[in-house]
Amino acid sequence: MTIVRLLAVYLRVGILTELQYRANFYVQAFRSVLSLATGLAGLAVVFSHATTLAGWRPHELLAVLGVYLVISGVVRFAIQPAMERLMEDVREGTLDYVLTKPEDSLVLVSVRANAIWRLVDVVLGVAVVGYAVATSGGSLGAYEFAAFVVSLGAAVATIYGFLVILTTLSFWFTRVENILVIFQSMYEAGKWPVDIYPAWLRATLTFLVPVAFAVTVPAGALSGRATPLTLAATVAIAVVMVVAARRFWLVGLRRYSGASA
Repeated sequence: MTIVRLLAVYLRVGILTELQYRANFYVQAFRSVLSLATGLAGLAVVFSHATTLAGWRPHELLAVLGVYLVISGVVRFAIQPAMERLMEDVREGTLDYVLTKPEDSLVLVSVRANAIWRLVDVVLGVAVVGYAVATSGGSLGAYEFAAFVVSLGAAVATIYGFLVILTTLSFWFTRVENILVIFQSMYEAGKWPVDIYPAWLRATLTFLVPVAFAVTVPAGALSGRATPLTLAATVAIAVVMVVAARRFWLVGLRRYSGASA
């Protein structure tokens, strides 16, 4: 069974499960619209006093907000639910049911849980990015579009690898939920380009918590800010993060004793 087929099966199961609680859609839609409104209000306040922010123009910052919503939606739709379930299985010893299946264990734990209503964030984010491009006053070139798509894919891979590494710590520590909460709090900084922050915080959001590669680089690609070197570095970071996550996962599995231990 391929990864695509596995993903399709678990996605269908997730949809059928969520359809039992359709009120969740309206709650999530309200939360997503509220988050977007808050972000737009912040931009309005900034540009009521300035024409640019650290060299970023209004439509470019709007693209940053849109990319933030897209990545946030993808993470909360597919990656975060899977990682939360993994932590619960490790704590309760029920990861045995995954490890005994004839498929790659990391693939299985990565695709078996989702929160379908979180896709509302993705839809709103795509709409915001589209509006930002439409109001930029120029046409989106082939290079900018390709750089955006590549960096966006790399962003998802980077965040996935980073969260797998954090979650794998549950093999050593009973509860690591607080670490994920800290990550989510720092990811909120991604609503703004990392250029506006002090040097120490900019370094933290680039090399410790990869917010810069997750949001700022893809958004900057739309306006031609992503040089070939930046794009290559973004892809390289994503590859390194995914490879490191897999290696760390294999190390963590050796610590797992199962429910029968």
